[in-house]
Amino acid sequence: MLKNEELAEKERINEALLELSNRMVKVRDRRDLLHVINTGLRKAINFTACVMTILDDVHQTYKAFLTDPDSKSRDYAAYNEAISTPYPVADGIYDVAAQSDAPVLFDMRRIDVANAPVWIKLHYAAGAREMVIKALPGDDARRHSLILFSDETGTFDDCALHIIERISSQLSTAASNITANEEILNRESEKSFLLNFSQNIAAVRTKADLETTISDALQQLLSTRLAMIRVIEDDGETLTPYLWDISLFKDVMDMYDQLANRRATVGEYFFAQVLASKEPIVIDIAEEERKGNSPAYIAFWKKLGLKNVYASALRVGEQNVGTMFFLSDELNLSLLKGLCAQISIAISNIRANEKVLAYKQLLEIENDQLKEQIRTIYNFSEIVGSGAEMQEVYHLMSLVADSGSTVLLLGETGTGKELIARAIHNASPRKNKLMIKVNCAALPASLIESELFGHEKGAFTGAVERRIGKFELADQSTLFLDEIGEMPLEAQVKLLRVLQEKELERIGGKTTIKVDVRIIAATNRNLEAEVREGRFRSDLYYRLNVFPIVLPPLRNRPDDILPLAHFFIDRYNKNSGRKVTGFSPRVIQELQAYHWPGNVRELEHLIERSVLLNEDVMVREIHLPKPIPTEKALVAPLSQTLAEVERAYIIEVLKQFQGRISGADGAAEFLDLPSTTLHSKIKKLKISKADYF
Repeated sequence: MLKNEELAEKERINEALLELSNRMVKVRDRRDLLHVINTGLRKAINFTACVMTILDDVHQTYKAFLTDPDSKSRDYAAYNEAISTPYPVADGIYDVAAQSDAPVLFDMRRIDVANAPVWIKLHYAAGAREMVIKALPGDDARRHSLILFSDETGTFDDCALHIIERISSQLSTAASNITANEEILNRESEKSFLLNFSQNIAAVRTKADLETTISDALQQLLSTRLAMIRVIEDDGETLTPYLWDISLFKDVMDMYDQLANRRATVGEYFFAQVLASKEPIVIDIAEEERKGNSPAYIAFWKKLGLKNVYASALRVGEQNVGTMFFLSDELNLSLLKGLCAQISIAISNIRANEKVLAYKQLLEIENDQLKEQIRTIYNFSEIVGSGAEMQEVYHLMSLVADSGSTVLLLGETGTGKELIARAIHNASPRKNKLMIKVNCAALPASLIESELFGHEKGAFTGAVERRIGKFELADQSTLFLDEIGEMPLEAQVKLLRVLQEKELERIGGKTTIKVDVRIIAATNRNLEAEVREGRFRSDLYYRLNVFPIVLPPLRNRPDDILPLAHFFIDRYNKNSGRKVTGFSPRVIQELQAYHWPGNVRELEHLIERSVLLNEDVMVREIHLPKPIPTEKALVAPLSQTLAEVERAYIIEVLKQFQGRISGADGAAEFLDLPSTTLHSKIKKLKISKADYF
C-alpha cells in the first residue's frame, strides 16, 4: 500500500516536472517564467514565496531578477528598496549557496536576521522560516539563482531538493535567454536614445539650448537628474559650475550654496577620482560615509536621500574639459558614457563659440577705443608746455611711467588729465595694448558696475548677451578712470575689492577672473573733502592716492598760452583747410590777460572758433567770452523776488556758455549742479532760448 502511494507521488511529480518542462520551452519573458514557477513548480513543491536573483560579476553584487507578486513581504514599506538594492555577494548567505553545486537549505530561525540582508529580514518578518537557494548552472559565473521560501520547516525535504536540482538547468536556460534578449533590446534602445540625443545636441548653439536638451533626454531615464556640470577653466586647475538643476536642491539650499559657490579644483577628492577614470564611476554614499573623514558632498547627498551618485569626466579626445554628476539610484554606465561623450563636444563647441564672440566684442571695443584715441591725437611729444610747473609734472611722469603703480591725476576741468594719462601709459611697459578709458561721470549708477566688471547673459533685465567689462579689456594694460570722484559709493566698494584682490566676477557670473590692470584715476574734485563729507570712501582714496600728480591750471602757466594757441591753430588749419599764421598783438595781449576758467580745453575751443570765423591770415579778434557778472552786480532791487534773481543769474550764465548746459564746460558744471537739475530750473523759471541767444 505504501509502495503504491510512493509510486503515485513519484508519478505525480514526474507529470508536474514534464508539464513544467514543456511550459518552460515556451517562456519568452520574466512574466512567463514567474508564472511557470508559481503555477508549475508549486504543484511539486509547496513553497510560499519565490525569488530569482541575477549576479553582477563586475561589481560582485546581486539583486532581484524575479519577485513573487503574491509574497506577503510586499506589505512592508521597505519592499521596493529591498528588491531594487544591489547586495554584496559576500554576505554569508548568497556566497555559501553560490559555491555549492547542490541546493543549500537554510533554517531562517538560525540566521542572524538583524545583520542579514534586507530581503531576508522582510521574508522573515512576513512569516518565512525556511529557505532554499540554488545557484543555477549554465555558465561559470552561475549568473542566476532560485530562492524558495516556506512558512513551515521541513517543506524542503530531500524530494523537494531533488526536484529543484532536476529543473535547475531548464530554469537557467530560460533565465539566460530572457536576460540575453533583454540586453539586446536594451542595447537597441540605448542606440536609439543616443542617436536621437545626438541629433538634438547637434542643433545646440548656446548653454541654454544645451540645458534644455539634457533635461529633455534625462526625463526619458526614470529617476535620473543632472546634478551639476563643472568645466575646467583656462588655468587648468579651477572647476567652475556650468550647468545645474537648482530644483533638486530647494530643500538644502544653504548647503548647496556653500558647496556650489566654493572654488573647486581638479585635485580634490571626488573630482580627481572622476577625472582620472576612463569610465563613469558610482559613488556609494553609505560606503563613503563608513570610510570616515568623507568630503562635505557626502553629507549633502545623504541629506537629499540618495544612495548613489553617478559621475563621469567630460572629455574631448584625451583632453579633460570638466565633470558631470548625475543623481540616480541606478543608471546604465555605458549609456552614461555615451551621453557624456556628446555633451563634452557640445560644451567645447559652445565655449569655443563664446570665446570667438568675446574676442569679436573685444576687437569691436578696442576699435572704438582706438578711434577715440586717434580723434584725440594726443601723444607724449605733443604735450605743450615748458614752464616750471609743467616741468615738475614731466618729472613726476618720468618717475612713475615704468612702474605699475596707481596714479591719481588732480586738477581743474580742462587741464589735460586724459592727455597726461595717455602719455604715462605710452611710456610704460604696457604701451603695446590700448589704454581703456571709463568716464565715471557719464554713466548712470545702475550701469557703472556692468561697464566696469561686465555681466553674464540674463544677469538682469536687458542683459541679452554677455558683456565684457572694462577691467577685463584692460588686462595687461591701463584702465583710465576719469572723473573718479563721481563714482557712486556702492560701485566704490566693488572697485576697491577688485583693486585689492586683482580678481573680479561679472554680474550674474560665478567665475572668478584674475586681472592685471594698472589704474590711472583723474578728478577735478577735492577727494579729501569728499572723504570728510562721506561721499567718497577713505580706503579707496588711500588705495588710489599712491602717486598723485597735480596739473596746474592754465592761468598759472602764462608762458604756455601762446605756444598752445599756435599748436591749436596748426591743428585746425589742417582740419578746416585755412591758412591762419598767427595772432595780432592785441589778441596776444587778450589771451594772456584772460583768466581761463575752462583751462586748455576752453583755449582749444576758442581757437577752433576763431579759426573758423577768421577770414584773414592773422587772427585779429579772439571772441573771448563776456565776463560773468559778479554776485554784487547781480544784486537785485528789493522789489525783485528770489526767483527773479535766480532766473536772471541763470540767463547770464547760459549766455556766457553760449547755451551749453551739459558737459565738461557747460553751465551745469559751472553752477555745480547736475544737468538734470539745471534743466528743471530752466523749465520752472520759464527760461527760453530767446533769453540767452
